[in-house]
Amino acid sequence: MPTQPIHTLQSKHFVVVLTYTLAIALFAAPGIAQQLHKGVSVQMATTTNAKPMPAADDEDARIVTVTADASVYFGTRQLTAEGLSGQMKTTPRRRDQDLYIKADAHAPFASVEKVLDAARIGFSAAVLLTSQPEPVASRKIVPPKGLKVSLGPESSVGAVVVQVLSAGERRPRLNVDGQQIEWSALKATLASRWQSGIEVVLLKADGEVNFEDVVHVIDACSSMDAKVILPEPEL
Repeated sequence: MPTQPIHTLQSKHFVVVLTYTLAIALFAAPGIAQQLHKGVSVQMATTTNAKPMPAADDEDARIVTVTADASVYFGTRQLTAEGLSGQMKTTPRRRDQDLYIKADAHAPFASVEKVLDAARIGFSAAVLLTSQPEPVASRKIVPPKGLKVSLGPESSVGAVVVQVLSAGERRPRLNVDGQQIEWSALKATLASRWQSGIEVVLLKADGEVNFEDVVHVIDACSSMDAKVILPEPEL
């Protein structure tokens, strides 16, 4: 029986080892599926209550990315805020398609607000994609996850008003219905409002705060199935 050259056997062995190593990396890395869809890479804010958004991995998914330095991309194409508005108008889409915003955790909220303003041209809601690590033991690839928010305009009469205010400190100040609270008391404060029958939150944030601080509030609301409205910025 003819024998194979030693270098051929070694090559095959290398391919097997490499494939096995990649398989382990894919299944062991938490939230790896959230990095699979095409686009610009950012460090997304971490959440615990985001919902699966499998359509965000579709080839024609409408994803707008905001980087830490406030650069904006539609897919992989960099645009200005004005250019994004024009792109929103001219890019065909299905009526059932959502808009996904993939913003860096440290991006200034003002840059995300500009994207939200452009989105209001054709969308009444948007999905904020987040990082939500899965247990390593699950050994499965999970879909991207995100938090859905309403863009209005719609009535917010009777809603809980939450403000994330820049305070020139490491973490912004947090107000609920005009009263300053500690971040650690956010969920308990919201829960007390839900007991009164209020399940809508009007969320306002200063442009200087980090996007991850805004996401933290939305994540807390999502844990109680509350509807979150991000209004147009006040002039």
